Amino acid sequence: MTLETQIKQMIIDSLGLEDITAEDIETDAPLFGDDGLGLDSVDALELGLAVQKTFKLQLDGEKDKLREHFTSVKTLADFVRSRQA
Repeated sequence: MTLETQIKQMIIDSLGLEDITAEDIETDAPLFGDDGLGLDSVDALELGLAVQKTFKLQLDGEKDKLREHFTSVKTLADFVRSRQA
């Protein structure tokens, strides 16, 4: 399983998105706003906690510029890879 697929599944599981599958989430599509998944600020909090738990990372909203890393599945995967390196 690729990291991108793992992240897609984590999004579905952590946010309880029962009506979609990992294949339904485009890797480059925006996670927030009207264009992509349409997640909101509450979802962002849940997603941040899930990323920390799943990938054993400590996130610092100020230091890590999380908003740009949580743009899409691709940017999130790149961020996780950079933190695990």
